[in-house]
Amino acid sequence: MLRRRLRPRPFAIAPAWYWRLPSLTLALMLVIIVALVWMTRHFDDETQRETLINDVLWMEQDLRFRLDRNEEQLSQIGRALLVGGDISAQTNARLAQLLKPDSGLVQILWLAPDGQVLDGRPYATDDVLVGEARGAIPSSETSRLARAVGRGVYGPTYPVLGNNWRFNVHVPIFVDSQHAGTVVGVYSLQQLVVRELPWWFSERYRVSVHDPDGNEIASKSKVEAQASHQQYTIPFDPPGYGLTLNVTAYKAPTRWVPVLLISAMVFFGGVIVWSLWQLRQHTMGRQAAELALRGEMSFRRAMEDSLLTGLRARDMNGRVTYVNPAFCRMIGYSAAELLGITPPMPYWDPSEMERTLAIHNRILAGEAPREGVEVRFRHKDGHAIDTLIFEAPLIDASGEQTGWMGSFLDITVQKRAETMARQQEERLQATSRLITMGEMASTLAHELNQPLAAISSYGSGCLNRLEEDAPNPSELRDIITRITRQARRAGAIIRRVHDFVRRSEPKCINIDLNAVIADAIGLIEPDAHKRGMDIDAVIFSRPLPVSADPVMLEQVAVNLIRNGMDAMREVRDRPRVIRVETFGDGEMATFRVTDHGQGIDAGAAQLIFDPFFTTKDEGMGMGLNICRSIAELHRGRLGFEPNPEGGTIFTFSLPYAS
Repeated sequence: MLRRRLRPRPFAIAPAWYWRLPSLTLALMLVIIVALVWMTRHFDDETQRETLINDVLWMEQDLRFRLDRNEEQLSQIGRALLVGGDISAQTNARLAQLLKPDSGLVQILWLAPDGQVLDGRPYATDDVLVGEARGAIPSSETSRLARAVGRGVYGPTYPVLGNNWRFNVHVPIFVDSQHAGTVVGVYSLQQLVVRELPWWFSERYRVSVHDPDGNEIASKSKVEAQASHQQYTIPFDPPGYGLTLNVTAYKAPTRWVPVLLISAMVFFGGVIVWSLWQLRQHTMGRQAAELALRGEMSFRRAMEDSLLTGLRARDMNGRVTYVNPAFCRMIGYSAAELLGITPPMPYWDPSEMERTLAIHNRILAGEAPREGVEVRFRHKDGHAIDTLIFEAPLIDASGEQTGWMGSFLDITVQKRAETMARQQEERLQATSRLITMGEMASTLAHELNQPLAAISSYGSGCLNRLEEDAPNPSELRDIITRITRQARRAGAIIRRVHDFVRRSEPKCINIDLNAVIADAIGLIEPDAHKRGMDIDAVIFSRPLPVSADPVMLEQVAVNLIRNGMDAMREVRDRPRVIRVETFGDGEMATFRVTDHGQGIDAGAAQLIFDPFFTTKDEGMGMGLNICRSIAELHRGRLGFEPNPEGGTIFTFSLPYAS
C-alpha cells in the first residue's frame, strides 16, 4: 500500500512582543507583589519599633517613679531613725513596707554624721554592703556629696555573692539645718529592674543591664534574642555611672495567612509564566523538529551503514522487519531477500537446524542470555560463519514491545584462534608431563639410593658369611630378612613417589610416632657407626599417636638424620653426636633432630627447602623438599633453627590422631 507523504504546513511566526507581553505583565505583577510584601514588612517593623520605644519610656518612668518614691520615704523615715531614740512599732512597719520585693530595696542602713553604721534592717556590719569593697566609691565620699547637695546621691554598682549586683542611695537627714546622719538604701539590680517587671513586658522584650564596658550584669530572660531583632538602649540614670538599659524585642510571630496568600500568588504567577514559556518553546520547537527529522533519519541511516556489527529486527512472530548492510554482508543475502521471511531462515546451518530453532524460540520467549549466545550460520556461498548474538526487546514510542533487535558479531576468526590456542595448550601439557617424569626420575634416584645401598651392603655381608666354613643360619636369616625389608621399603617408596606425582592423598593410619622413629634409628645406626658417629635417642615416655603414613615418616626421619651426619662429616673439635628426641607439645606430636655440624648460613636458609638446591657436592637437593611435602600432606610443620652449641636443629611436628 502506498502512503502519501504529507508536507508540514509552515507556521505563522508571531511578532516577538506578542510572546513577551504576557510574560512582562506577569513579571510586573510579581514585582508589585514583592514590593507589597516588603512594604508590609517594613510597616510592621516600624510599628514594632514605635511600640518598643513607648514601652521603654514607660519602663523608664516607672523605675524613676519607684526610685523617687523610695528616696522620699527614706527621707521621711530618717528623722525617726536618727533622732527619736528607740524605734517605734510604726517605724518598724514602715521599714518592712520599704523592704518589700516590689520596691527593689534589700537593706536599709542609717549612719551617724561621721559615717559610722548605727543600725540597719536587716542589720549587717559588712562594709561591702555599703559599697566600699572591690573598688566602689567609699560611703564617706558618697555621704559627703549627699550632705553637700542636700539630697539623695546614688553610688556605683558592685557585685555581691551569687553573681548579683547592687547599688546604694545615700539620703542625708537634716534637723534644724544640722546634719543628723545619713540613711542608706541598698538596691538589688536583679530585683529592681528585672524581677518586678510586669508579665506582659517580659513576654514582649528581653531586658538587660550593662556596665560601662558592655558586660551584662543583670537580665530578665536567659533566652538570647537575635541580633537582628528590634532593640533600644537608654542610660540607666539613676544610679548612672555609665550603666545602660538594653531592651530587645522578641521576634513577632509570623502572620501565616497573608504569607501563604502572597506565596500562592507568587507561585501561580510563576506557573503561568512557565506555562507560557513552555507553550512558546513547544510551538517553535515542533517546526524545528520536523525540519531536523529528515536530517536525523539520514544520519541514522549513514551510521547504520557504517557499522561492522550486523543488526536484525524481528516482530513478535519472528518475521524479519529490518536488516542493516553489515548483516547482509555477513550472510551474503540482500535486504530484499530477508525482509518478511519467517523461520527457518535461509542462512541457518542445516547441520545445526534443531539447535538454532531452539535458540530462536528461547529468544522469542524472552529467555535470551544476557552474555549472548553462539550460533553457527551458513553463508550464501556455503562457508560456515560463527556468530555471537545479543538480543534485546524492541520497544516502540508508546512503551510496548513490538519485537526483538539482535546484534551479530562475526567471531569466526576468534574461534579459529581459540582452536589453535587449545592445540598449543595440549602441547604444553604434554611437555609438562615430560618434565614431571624427569622430576619423578630424579626423586626415585635420590629416594631409592638409601634402601638399595642397604640391600647391597646386606648382600655383601651375606656372601661373606657364606664363604665361611660354618655359616650361622640364624645370622644369614636375619640378613636376608633385612634385605627383604629394604626391598619392600624400596617398593613402598616407589609407590609413595608415584602418589606424589599424581597428587594423591597419603594412606594414613593411626600409628605411634615413637615406634616409627625407633625403626628409623635402627635403619640408620649401622651407617652412623661406620662414620664414627653416635645417635643419642630420647624417646618420649608415653605413646604419641598420629594419623600418618609410616613409610613417609620413616623416610623423613632417615633423611634428617643422614643430613645431620653429612653436616658433621668435617667436625673434629666437638663430639659427633646426633640427638633424636620425641615429645608431645600441646596438640602436636614432635620429633627433633639436633646435629653439631657447621650450621646453615643466612643465604642457604632462604633456599634450603627449594627443589634441587643443595650444599653438598654429591647431593641432588630433593631430600628436604620431599620432607616438607610430606609435612604438608600430613597437615604438619617442618622447620629449623640454629643450635646454640653449633649446628642445626630440625623439628618435625604432626597433629595428634583424633
